[in-house]
Amino acid sequence: MKFCASVKKSVICVPLLLGLAAGGLCAANGPNRPPDLNGIGIEQKLNAQIPLDTMFRDESGASVPLRSFFGTRAVVLVPLYFRCPMLCSQVLSGVVAGLRPLSLKPGRDFDVVAISFDPADTPAEATLKRAQYSHSYSSKAGVNGWHFLVGSQASIDAVMQAIGFHYRWDPVNKMFVHASGVMVATPEGRVARYLYGVEYEPKDLKLSLVEASHNRIGSAVDQILLFCYHYDPKTGKYGAVVLGSLKIGAILILVLMGAGLFFLWRQDLRKHRVEVEEVTRQ
Repeated sequence: MKFCASVKKSVICVPLLLGLAAGGLCAANGPNRPPDLNGIGIEQKLNAQIPLDTMFRDESGASVPLRSFFGTRAVVLVPLYFRCPMLCSQVLSGVVAGLRPLSLKPGRDFDVVAISFDPADTPAEATLKRAQYSHSYSSKAGVNGWHFLVGSQASIDAVMQAIGFHYRWDPVNKMFVHASGVMVATPEGRVARYLYGVEYEPKDLKLSLVEASHNRIGSAVDQILLFCYHYDPKTGKYGAVVLGSLKIGAILILVLMGAGLFFLWRQDLRKHRVEVEEVTRQ
């Protein structure tokens, strides 16, 4: 995970490996952390309900409830702020790079919802960010499935607390100090997966979306991969599971054995018919 910090006017993104508690929490404090970063982090709240009745403003300035972007598809939820000098752009670029190779498409299979945690951000800035990153994803697909929202402090607090995203305003350097990561939510608005850092593996994004969608999207191969890969909440990634792989291997062996036995049975049946015909002719 990365944190954005500032020394005077130069921005430094400081990589820090956070300790993880048994309950799946990104440690917000610790003896080896710089004091300025205490209280900053991502607290995992798997299956937590996102408050979908919370009101935000979309790119046009219209006031809309968050549930407008849920209900039918899984959602990649991106907490950021539009005037972030470095880290938020890296997060968005990482999301775009991770989604681009997938057969799943925004607006068809899932949605990307970026929520600014800076109440000073405006719909005009949201419009620019939406155009920038949707075009970066695909110059032909348009903005469908990409949503950039701004809201009041009360709305922001409600959502950030629900997803466990902890940040702080630095009045000296006039910037937010925050962690980097995205969440994948179900169509009903429950937090399904946390992915950390600024680079997101296409495999992790795809499997997260397939699971969050209740397996309504993805191919048969993706369903098989979910047997072989297991989500690790400590790393926010999918890793190979030996037991799952063995199960798949055993199933394939049984299928092959069944096919072989069927082939031998057909051969014996054909041979028996030939023998019967020869006897009949005599």
